[in-house]
Amino acid sequence: MKKILSFFAIAATIFALTGCGGGQAKQTADAPVTNVKHADWVKNAVIYEVNVRQYSPESSFKAVTANLPRLKELGVDILWVMPPYPIGVECRKGTWGSYYAITDYKAINPEFGTMEDFMDFVNAAHGMGFKVILDWVANHTAPDHPWTKEHPDWYYRDSTGALVVRYDWTDIAQLNYESPGVADAMAGEMMFWVKECGIDGFRCDVAYEVPTWFWDMATEKLRKENCNIFMLAEAEAADLLVNSFDAYYAWQNLHIMNDIAAGTKTLDDYRNFVNQHRTEFPDASISMNLITNHDENSWNGTEFERYGEGVKAFAALTFALPGMPLIYTGQEVGMNHRLEFFEKDPVNWNDPNNFTEFYKGLVAQYKAHPALYNLADESPVVFIDTECKDQILAFSRTAGDDSVKCLFNLSAKEATITWDGAPLTIEPWGYRFFFAK
Repeated sequence: MKKILSFFAIAATIFALTGCGGGQAKQTADAPVTNVKHADWVKNAVIYEVNVRQYSPESSFKAVTANLPRLKELGVDILWVMPPYPIGVECRKGTWGSYYAITDYKAINPEFGTMEDFMDFVNAAHGMGFKVILDWVANHTAPDHPWTKEHPDWYYRDSTGALVVRYDWTDIAQLNYESPGVADAMAGEMMFWVKECGIDGFRCDVAYEVPTWFWDMATEKLRKENCNIFMLAEAEAADLLVNSFDAYYAWQNLHIMNDIAAGTKTLDDYRNFVNQHRTEFPDASISMNLITNHDENSWNGTEFERYGEGVKAFAALTFALPGMPLIYTGQEVGMNHRLEFFEKDPVNWNDPNNFTEFYKGLVAQYKAHPALYNLADESPVVFIDTECKDQILAFSRTAGDDSVKCLFNLSAKEATITWDGAPLTIEPWGYRFFFAK
């Protein structure tokens, strides 16, 4: 039976689904195949990145714990906690340093509270149905991590014996996984959080810089402890998804969306990208779709700087494409501010433009429709031709008897197309979702 469902966004009315043509990319015979089995709760999960330092003026886990009911109301499922570990003093950047320059993988940064505070947060989150994953930094430590003295051979060093620095990361020391002992030690540190603290998984920083064989080894051990561990790679590399990771960063998607908003890429470029991308990754792998996160916000600009009036359209697109949507701290209140990275710079939680209700609606809609769930092989994108293909991105997704057709006007001009035999006008940066069961 066909239903007409309401949607909260720019469209005031949602129409019944009608048929249109189109095609989808098929995976090539030599495309990688994943051995990763996702936990059932992953299929329609929304991830929320918790920047503890900037979440409140107190910069504490107690403050985040007190705010869990608000996050529950938002509808998110997975709380990704930026690195909660003590930060190095040697070569520290700024007053408070980088989350990613770690001196102890099995402790809590005093800036955020105590281990007891952290466990209170984890237990409260679990009690409310959240999953908690930790940001894990396996590529490097702070230069004053005890390992640099206890195991000097575990690090890359130059001809003088000095620690090697990559890029402009002058506050870290890079680990050498070819050195005996490094991999087992790192896997053991990860196991601590799973076995002793009940953590549900990890977001793995610069996962592409660490050998794939390490991740394969470590995740095999972790899944023996908890078969439902969720692993997210800060990488876009198919080999990491064969045995280790459930999900990967959709960096290319983010970048081409930025380019479309800037007018340097076309919608044909985008369609070609989506079709080609699907052939390169395992069917059951999950892309984490985003318009912002801590790196993008602090270093490349807020979503408002990059998308202008198109912010809501591009945000909605991350919930319409196959993949797991991400909401970053402050994104849900329309924060138009680049958060400081090495200093305290608390989020202003005022929401004058009511973005919270916008994101609540996106999350609720995503969860209500299997056609929008995150696996591309179960509900792939099928592009639809319209008269305004240079302005309108149109596609359908279907899972069983649940179907959706999505129209996005990714331009600053009004567009009128023929839809279900009648003219349909979509305002600049507007969009429509059409559902049927």
